[in-house]
Amino acid sequence: MLTQSGTTVPGSDTAFLSDSDPLSAFSDRSLLIVDDDKPFSTRLARAMESRGYEVHVAESVSEGVAAVETKAPAFAVIDMRLGDGNGLDVIARLKERRPEARGVILTGYGNIATAVTAVKLGAFDYLAKPADADEIHGTLMAQPGERADPPENPMSADRVRWEHIQRVYELCGRNVSETARRLNMHRRTLQRILAKRAPR
Repeated sequence: MLTQSGTTVPGSDTAFLSDSDPLSAFSDRSLLIVDDDKPFSTRLARAMESRGYEVHVAESVSEGVAAVETKAPAFAVIDMRLGDGNGLDVIARLKERRPEARGVILTGYGNIATAVTAVKLGAFDYLAKPADADEIHGTLMAQPGERADPPENPMSADRVRWEHIQRVYELCGRNVSETARRLNMHRRTLQRILAKRAPR
């Protein structure tokens, strides 16, 4: 896997693609992930790499645009809200450089209407966070105008809740009190959730 600086992450292996995998039809499998949620982007990058993509990760609009300028990827997964601006700026530049590229916008809760606008502006599709790698891969492989097949084993409601809590916890610097305050949750309840393993 490639990081922002282009160095290789240890332990990443090239995936074997079967002929039945739609990604095998693409000679260019470059994928740009633009997300400032590092735990999420790291997990997603490894999962997408295991599916056969050649992954590059950026953490901001400026890094994303720079990556597109250097080499416009065949695929992109871009968070709508980034620390230095809107992910639509990256999608717009990607569409200018490589019109046939498939870009998916990731959006948080309450941003679906804005995400629909993103599709009209050039995004291939949108998914609500936290989306898993199966959903994202299925969306990237769907034909234009078609809905992606539902994932074989989608995250349960409990897992979606757990992922959301973990994300806020990481964004709060793993501070339990601050996380509980932002989630409007009792501190002891949050501690019990954090102590448990991720639900299936």
